[in-house]
Order: sequence, then structure tokens, then C-alpha cells
Amino acid sequence: MLINHRLDKNVSQSVRRRWLPSHAVLRSFEAAARLESFTAAARELHLTQSAVSRQVRELEEGIGTDLFRRVGRRVAPTEAGRSLALDLATDLERIRQTLFRAAASGNHGTVLRIAVLPTFASRWLIPRLPDFTRRHPSVGLSLATRLEPFDLVGERFDIAIHFGTADWPDTKMVHLCDEEMIAVSSPQFRANHQIKEPASLINVPLLHLETRPAAWMDWFHASGLPGTKLLPGQMFDQFSMIISAALSSLGAALLPAYLIEKELRDGSLLRLDGVALNTQNSYYVVTPSGTSSPPVTAFSNWIKSADGASSLSGD
Repeated sequence: MLINHRLDKNVSQSVRRRWLPSHAVLRSFEAAARLESFTAAARELHLTQSAVSRQVRELEEGIGTDLFRRVGRRVAPTEAGRSLALDLATDLERIRQTLFRAAASGNHGTVLRIAVLPTFASRWLIPRLPDFTRRHPSVGLSLATRLEPFDLVGERFDIAIHFGTADWPDTKMVHLCDEEMIAVSSPQFRANHQIKEPASLINVPLLHLETRPAAWMDWFHASGLPGTKLLPGQMFDQFSMIISAALSSLGAALLPAYLIEKELRDGSLLRLDGVALNTQNSYYVVTPSGTSSPPVTAFSNWIKSADGASSLSGD
């Protein structure tokens, strides 16, 4: 009897190890947990409510625990259901990304998934990408915005362009360039406020980046005006908005030169002084620690030697 009991237990464990719910079952559960409604999940997935309910019940039977509890006309995930839903949402997104990468690769041998800073991508990187694709036609590219360090492996990124300090754990960080910022304004703004020297900027409207409220103070200090205090002005959370504000003559701006290459060339923005603010932050090319591939190496080498890379400054 004891032998039969052990045999039944081993068979049960073997079945459980082999059991894996279908993708449809997982999608129904994830949608129901996220929307807290079988009806809303059915509507989103173009199924009947009974089909979603049946698939959720199949998952509960396979796992061996309740995943939902009734709350009036709605359903709410149990603690086990909520934990599973969080993990599953990430897993389903990874599957989606894998399939999209396969579809996007087309005739390419591989697709590099690259995390970028938004203004850096639109103003510096993307205009130079035709050169990379010409040199490496077998490598496809997929760009996505990330502002802070994250789990490269977990989110399946091959490369990240990071601005800040060399403090990203479990990665290999290769220094790309240091940061240099310059003071600029529109020609109309400079003429209206008769700006001729750094001291002229103390009493004019200034444009500030939210994450760098003291940048203008540092610039004045570098210009030989160390006593200048924090000055009022309009605040923005993206360099792209500050560029638009400067072009609209709302104020003088402190910007990385690489972001405004076109505007400096066509004269729509003018440099107000030869002083450049060098900060402690830098650009880095970041890859997961202990991994490498020819496409990743090709992109890393290309961006370090790309036209204008030596004059990059922060995002």
C-alpha cells in the first residue's frame, strides 16, 4: 500500500512538472486580474464571458489554488492571483517582444534592442543611423526609451545609452564622452535684452531643467560670477521643451550643444558666450555583464566613432 501511495505521488508530481497552460488560458487570466472582471476581459480578448471563466477555472485547477474571489459583481485576485498576475504580465510582454523582434528582423540576421534617452535619440542618434545601417545591413535596430538604469537582461535589451555616472550594477560600461553645456538664446531674445556678456544674463528670464535646478548657478560660477544665486525662471522636465521655449524667445537656455546642432548652424539659436559648463556626468555605452556578440560590438564601436561623438554632451 505504501509503495502504491509513493507511486501515485510520483506520477502526480511528474504530471504537474509536464503541465503547462495554453497561451489563451494565461491571457484570459492576466486580463481578468488586470481588469478585475471576467466580462471586461472577455470584451478585450473578443471572447465570451463563459470562455474566460472556464479558462481561469482550468488554470486554478492546474495550479491547485483559488486565484479570484467574488466582490459584488466583480472579481478580485487573491494574494496568490495578484502575485501570479504581476509575474505573468512581465512574462507575456517578454513573449510579445520576442515575437516582434523575430518579425522585425525580416531579412536581417539579428535585431539589436537598444534603450535610449529620448532627446538623445531624436536629435543625435537617429539622424546618424543611416550610416550604421549602410555599414551593417544585416543588423536590425529596435529603439525604446529608458531614463533610468534597469534590468538589461530582464527586459531583454542588448545595449543601453546611459547618461550619468558609472554606477549601473551587473553591466559593462564603456565611457563615450563627457558632458558640456552652453548658453544660447534666439537672436530676437538676445537683441531685446542686449546680452553682451555673462553678467547680462543675471537679470533676464532663464529656462531651467527640473532635474538640474542649479545648472545656471554652476554656469555663472564657471563664467567668473561665483556669487550668483539660484535665479527664477520657467521650469521644464525635458530638454526638447527647453529648446522649443528658447526658439520662442521665452528665455535663455543652458543646453548640450549636440541637441541643437541644426539650430546653431542655421542661426535660429545663438551661443551667448564662449563659456561651457562641464559637469561630473558622462555618456556610457552599457551592455549586460559577461555577454557579447558581433552585432553588439559593431554598434558599440560604431557609436564611439560616429561623426560628432567626441563632442557629445548630456541629455
